[in-house]
Amino acid sequence: MRKMIWGAAVSGAFAALALAVGAAQAAEPKFTPGPCAGDYSGVANQIQCGTLTVDETRGGPSPRRVALPVTIVKASAPRPGAVPVIYLHGGPGGGVVETLGRSLRGVPGRELIAVDQDWIYFDQRGGGVASPTLDCGGVALNDAGPLSDAAAQQLIACGRRLKASGVDLSRYNAEEVVKDIQDLRKTLGLKQVDLFGVSYGTRIALDVVRHDPTGVRAVVLDSPWTPEAKWAQGGPEMISDAVKVIFKRCAEDAACNAKYPHPGADLDGVAAKLLAGPVVQNGQTYTADLLGGFLMDAAYSGPDARALPATAARFAAGDLSALDDTRAGAGYREAQFFTHLCKEELPFESREATRKGAQRDPVSRLAEKSFDRLFQVCQAYPVGAPDPVEAQPISSPIPTLFLAAEIDPGCPPAVAKAAVGRFPKGQLSIVPNTTHGVSRGSACARKMIRGFLADPTAPIDQSCLHPEHDRFEFDLN
Repeated sequence: MRKMIWGAAVSGAFAALALAVGAAQAAEPKFTPGPCAGDYSGVANQIQCGTLTVDETRGGPSPRRVALPVTIVKASAPRPGAVPVIYLHGGPGGGVVETLGRSLRGVPGRELIAVDQDWIYFDQRGGGVASPTLDCGGVALNDAGPLSDAAAQQLIACGRRLKASGVDLSRYNAEEVVKDIQDLRKTLGLKQVDLFGVSYGTRIALDVVRHDPTGVRAVVLDSPWTPEAKWAQGGPEMISDAVKVIFKRCAEDAACNAKYPHPGADLDGVAAKLLAGPVVQNGQTYTADLLGGFLMDAAYSGPDARALPATAARFAAGDLSALDDTRAGAGYREAQFFTHLCKEELPFESREATRKGAQRDPVSRLAEKSFDRLFQVCQAYPVGAPDPVEAQPISSPIPTLFLAAEIDPGCPPAVAKAAVGRFPKGQLSIVPNTTHGVSRGSACARKMIRGFLADPTAPIDQSCLHPEHDRFEFDLN
């Protein structure tokens, strides 16, 4: 599961190019240099941009093409013999190129990206500012599912509109993205690459390893999500487990425990109230679905997780306004989110087991309906027959670094623990007291990644985890 997404409106120049590509006849994959989708002012690295165009349906009769925006960040001090890194964004339904400049200007980006290797970014088909983009216009949806019955109906209608417009929804999934990655590598003339996946991008990276690992030297998986992991089945409990870890850390922290001695009870109390029925406050309606979705996002986010004991106390005092932003959803290209889930995740899970597992405790019950709506929406998405191989574990001799956050409601560390043993050259680091997307929040993780990419055969040095990650720093305001 699998957040870590970015996305915004496409720039005028790229939109014009995308429209032109959409009208083109089917042809061989092609990379065309062109304008950048994004602001790179203040970035020291040289930036090169363009568009990869490929058939929507490879080998089929349709002339429809898809346009994938590409950004290449050149290394500031190239290492002799270094191969480029292809970055795989999360979601599904995310994007990366339009807001990449902001990441490059920040400290995490400067410490990790394009220091001694070129890094290559692209928006996966259907996501970000790719064309077509499978956008539903902003729906109350996050990784816990549609946050209302109305949102589910909007998503169903969106899928029908896209199909009626001629989009082949069966061609927006991990296996097709694997082909796009290999087309990108070939059209750029690259013999070898490293892969860096974050969140659901790790699922894409692992499908490259499964379906076509040609030219892949090494793989980094930040917050791993594996094909055999279950998205909805067990999802409500994963949210609850992550919240429990945060509150356990609060109990172990003298200052947090003194100010917020019972955050679990505070949260259970408001959960019980909302499970009994919606609450109207200051003209806003608050539901159990909304609180469940909020907790999913809060436990993903370092700042929100550090503030969660304080937020739970405000909930208990009757102030539910922290839930307001959750109504806007997660910023997905929502239909692309579902073309992936309905093809490679939900067909291999039990709707009944999802409902049953959600009954475990008050927090897990909050997310029961939203996760259940995932199955409802998938019934309306014509994504083609599922391939059973997409639910099978992967093994590979390719050197692979698994980096998991200790606190993660979507990609819990147990997923990485279960997978790494199938990789003879796999290495695992579970970064304590941190949240989803460890490379963004941990200087130590960035150091480990750079060391691994410099020599994927050498054991990673985890000594930097201490003292950097010895404590979970709470926001007690």
